[in-house]
Amino acid sequence: MNTIDLREKEAILAAVDARDAELRGISLKIHAHPELSFNEYQAMKWLTEPLEKAGFHVEKGISNLETSFRATWEGKSGGPTVAILAEYDALAGLGHGCGHNIIGTSAVGAALALKDTYPDLPGKIVVLGTPAEEEGGGKILMVENGVFDDIDIAMMCHPQKQSMVLRGGLACVDASFKFYGKASHASSAPEKGISALDAVIHTFVAINSLRQFFKDDVRIHGIITKGGEATNVVPAYCEAEFLLRAETVDELKIVREKVYSAARHAAEAVGARIDIKEGLVYAERNNNKTLAHLFKDNLESLGEVVIEPPKKGGIGSSDIGNVGQVTATIHPYIKITDATTHTPEFVEASASEEGMIGLNKAAKALAMTAYDVCSNSEIFQAIRNEFEGWKKNKRSV
Repeated sequence: MNTIDLREKEAILAAVDARDAELRGISLKIHAHPELSFNEYQAMKWLTEPLEKAGFHVEKGISNLETSFRATWEGKSGGPTVAILAEYDALAGLGHGCGHNIIGTSAVGAALALKDTYPDLPGKIVVLGTPAEEEGGGKILMVENGVFDDIDIAMMCHPQKQSMVLRGGLACVDASFKFYGKASHASSAPEKGISALDAVIHTFVAINSLRQFFKDDVRIHGIITKGGEATNVVPAYCEAEFLLRAETVDELKIVREKVYSAARHAAEAVGARIDIKEGLVYAERNNNKTLAHLFKDNLESLGEVVIEPPKKGGIGSSDIGNVGQVTATIHPYIKITDATTHTPEFVEASASEEGMIGLNKAAKALAMTAYDVCSNSEIFQAIRNEFEGWKKNKRSV
């Protein structure tokens, strides 16, 4: 492949730096006002305002999601359509412990820098505001509603404790278990009651007994969200929430069947009734290696040290996996701290000076990679050829 001369990108780097104070301000406002899934109204406003001001065509509430958006700018016609994805939801009870304030703002910064620098860039740049990554799967709904049908390439950059470009992601699904028993006085008439709480406890025991029979990559996390009202009343209604993960959607199906069967038998054992409701299924991650290596070259040109991801373990899940099933996609990471995501320490890091430096580098690497794709048809074709080959092989399996 023909690579792009780095000197051609110096203007992009300068454009990001020129907007650095503005981008920091947006990111820190989002961080200081965390909003949960599907309720990111302020974050959407703060992210779309500079795009509108710069002349992007902004559509809010796409795909029937009130806090989603699509901001589009087309340079010279005939080039590829590149989507830079913005996430901006926070974690319940924690805030921005996953750095989505950085993700959303770096996407906006990259797009602004490209338009500032190369208004005649061959191609279309789309900033997609994708709400509810943590809980709800906004990208899944957007995929199902055809938002990504005309996207040639999709990418984003996630803050982490290491910079990586080919880290995987597990398929996952969340499920709520509702148990219905029968209330009675726990001391004077226990024989007349059916304990929904016992059904919950037996479910946890049954699921734990299954763990030795699952593959090493399977993860099952559960909490009791309602365990009764009073100690002297047999609980008539209880709830538990579970998150199930496996290497692929196909393997997740096996896990789901076994876990749900265990829960149903646990309820039956005490005479209770169970109702199981699933959320959306997050697919495993499909990283486009050609695009990932291109991003790696750009990130390393900024002085960032990029490491290989762990060969085993150390991965979570994201709805970016569903995007990777329909178009060429990457989900690289940039280091901002030594802390682990989803912790108070990472919340702090997401508003730190290191976090803001990571924001700046992420915006630059995203912009440079989009520039490469739009400016070099050979690079673009190699990326698409890899994706089409993956899709063909998947259909034939």
